[in-house]
Amino acid sequence: MVMKLPRCTPVGLVVMALGVALCVDRPAGLAQTAPTDSAKQEYEQGRKLFKDGDYAGAVAALKKAIDSNPRFAEAHDLLGMVYFSGQKQPTEAVEEITKAIELNPNEPQAYYHLALVHQTQGKPAEAEQALKRAIELSPRFEDAHFTLAKLYERNRAAEKSIQAYRALLAVKPGHQGALYSLGYLYDSQGKGAQAREVLEQLTKMNPRHADGWYLLGRIAEKENRLTPATEFYRLAIAAKPDLVDAHYNLGFIYRSNGKQDEAAKQFNDVIRLKPEYAEAHLNLGVVYTTLGKLDDAEKEYETALALKPAMVETHYNLGIFYELHKKDMAKALAQYRKYLELGGKDERVERIVGQVEK
Repeated sequence: MVMKLPRCTPVGLVVMALGVALCVDRPAGLAQTAPTDSAKQEYEQGRKLFKDGDYAGAVAALKKAIDSNPRFAEAHDLLGMVYFSGQKQPTEAVEEITKAIELNPNEPQAYYHLALVHQTQGKPAEAEQALKRAIELSPRFEDAHFTLAKLYERNRAAEKSIQAYRALLAVKPGHQGALYSLGYLYDSQGKGAQAREVLEQLTKMNPRHADGWYLLGRIAEKENRLTPATEFYRLAIAAKPDLVDAHYNLGFIYRSNGKQDEAAKQFNDVIRLKPEYAEAHLNLGVVYTTLGKLDDAEKEYETALALKPAMVETHYNLGIFYELHKKDMAKALAQYRKYLELGGKDERVERIVGQVEK
């Protein structure tokens, strides 16, 4: 009897933060303003308070610096970032950063900061324009390259995103974020060979990059190369023992290959890390059934149902469990009926339920 089991596709391997660079250091080789001593002192105080999380104090100090020297571009820029990341006031942030750019239009960091604010305002076109200007002024500005690539990726402009990551790698060949993201994008386009190339480069450079190993495992598994997939998942777990989806996928491979004890260990690890993972309970129930641990199996099936009552695969497998292993046809029929009510399709189940209802 073939079991119907959910094969989850983990998501979230490329969910990314904006990566705000809050330092106020400037790319080398660019001119800075020459503020008065008092303005510079207030500016340095504002920067320190900002780093310490005293946002109100930072605003006060930076305003004093600007009062002392209204053309102090760096103070306007930093004040904008305090408004943005410290006080969540994007409108005020844009006003101050724009003023900094007016005073010093050749400062790439200010354009970068402006782009970060525009992203949170839902203004991707303005963010793109600001990032491109930052890169134009400072072609080796890694954060600007990476943020531009992520902007394209979030907006589903895959080819532009790939080009942006490639541009970043031309600046810094070992940028791990760019290598991983390229691998993810290539995989999503069905370009397994290209994805493997960059991910192998990444994991060679950083053997502890769990997500890189995990994605290599996903690619190998999709290509039905289960031996390397197993090894990649093991390496992902070695690098990050709490990587739930690596445990789950490894357990699924073990279960499919008849290695039930190994599968049980992996699914138990999943449940230890994420008790609400219904699919892991279901798969563990199937494994326990195969191992003859029927009481444990029934408990796992029931837990899966409690967590996801509408998961059709659980009703199907619990029906089989009651019919073939517990020899309780009444309970089996209850599960089969629920399976069909939820939209499940199986000729055998339909025939059994139909015969009883005639």
